[in-house]
Amino acid sequence: MTSPLHRKPFGTHGEVHRITPESAGWRYVGFALHRLRAGDRVAETTGDREVILVMVEGKAALTGAGNDWGVLGERMNVFEKIPPHCLYLPNGSDWEAVAETDCTIAVCSAPGQGGHVARRIGPDGITLTERGKGTNTRHINNIAMEHEDYCDSLLVTEVFTPAGHWSSYPSHRHDEDDFPRITYLEETYYHRLNPASGFGIQRVYTDDGALDDTMAVVDGDVVLVPRGHHPCGAPYGFEMYYLNVMAGPLRKWRFVPAPEVEWIMERDS
Repeated sequence: MTSPLHRKPFGTHGEVHRITPESAGWRYVGFALHRLRAGDRVAETTGDREVILVMVEGKAALTGAGNDWGVLGERMNVFEKIPPHCLYLPNGSDWEAVAETDCTIAVCSAPGQGGHVARRIGPDGITLTERGKGTNTRHINNIAMEHEDYCDSLLVTEVFTPAGHWSSYPSHRHDEDDFPRITYLEETYYHRLNPASGFGIQRVYTDDGALDDTMAVVDGDVVLVPRGHHPCGAPYGFEMYYLNVMAGPLRKWRFVPAPEVEWIMERDS
């Protein structure tokens, strides 16, 4: 039986994912994905939400918030690992993308309060950074995390997990609004695998066992994390990428480790 947290793409061309707060059963995070062919066009209005457009792969000419942003995008395959080209648009913005090449565009959204102006994000200022030790080593492209004051609500990052390694680990949760101890953040994971024929594993579980779903994710899947811990693993032979979108009532990332792995986090800190 497929977990309700595990979302498969509903197509191979055009919009292939559309996750809204209503469809996810939560309040903040939205995620959509467009797979376009050269010449394809997509246009939307942000409404009461702010948006970060992430050029996952390929190139597109982007206009938005009354500006022509030119052609964004550089990497043709996400596993090139070079920094992404992104565009932040506040609530109340129109935007349009025209694909220059085959491309994949992620639309990350959360409630907007009009506190930030439209801007390009990356590739300048984004540096692939190593995190973790041993087989918990992974590599991060921070697009708009807490220290990048680009957004009202959104937190967005990319993670590359080498084959045979773990990520979003040691297991941790951010599902209570109790800053500075912990913050409430909903989260989506958009997964890619290299080779694309591979698979990865993600578990979403709470300490009391009320939620405990383990999913085999394949290239292009999305996993929702409404609460609980959410580690993922890349089997030997398959590299994993994911694009994280987080948002909640406070744009801070504070988490609590799972009791069974707290010693690992303390040892490796």
